[in-house]
Amino acid sequence: MKSEIAQKLSSLNYQFYQSFAADFSETRGRVQPGVMKILKKLTSGQSILDLGCGNGELARQLVKQEFSGTYLGTDFSEGLLKTAHQKNPASEGINFLQLDLTEPDWSGILPPGQFEVILCFAAMHHIPGRDTRVTVCKNIRRVINGNGKFYLSNWQFLKSDRLKKRILPWEKIGLSENDLDEGDYLLDWRRGGTGTRYVHHFSPAELDQLAGDAGFRVSESFDSDGKEGDLSLYHAWEPV
Repeated sequence: MKSEIAQKLSSLNYQFYQSFAADFSETRGRVQPGVMKILKKLTSGQSILDLGCGNGELARQLVKQEFSGTYLGTDFSEGLLKTAHQKNPASEGINFLQLDLTEPDWSGILPPGQFEVILCFAAMHHIPGRDTRVTVCKNIRRVINGNGKFYLSNWQFLKSDRLKKRILPWEKIGLSENDLDEGDYLLDWRRGGTGTRYVHHFSPAELDQLAGDAGFRVSESFDSDGKEGDLSLYHAWEPV
């Protein structure tokens, strides 16, 4: 994918999450079953980095579980971070930071090897371009502890007939199929107005390759979420 196309798609998603932050947050009032499964694996004193933390619902769940470690939630949406702060007022050990994962050196503001657990739920599929995704994961590799775990989930919307009806032609934003990579889609949004988002649909093999290219190995994989329990693909990666 050409860099100017990737930038256009990143800007599209940024504008979406700025414009529809409140409406999107209203649809994310609970932690997904797959995320809950992973949270049960965590121990109380760990240091956690949450990439794409959204409205802070996961942080609130950690507080409910009496988590006593440190948590840093990051997102590129000012609107969603505002909600995250409102949901977690003065929670000890819980902090938030605005951060754009598509910036090539975003990990430079964080100490290397600091985090025992890194989370990236429903965010990697918004990163356009394979090279950019590899760079994102190499940044994650830089800040994860040598014995840490990286958990991520990616939307498997092609398994849903309802969601497949929301796929839009690329011409709607002035692009053509030739501008995109295999697995790239444009989806609409219908709550509080009409919006569009870029989403990449990962195959399991593609995620395995991404892990290896960034210095990880896949240690666990499972499906969860949605009516059929297969709307998200979850992975656990370990640094090698």
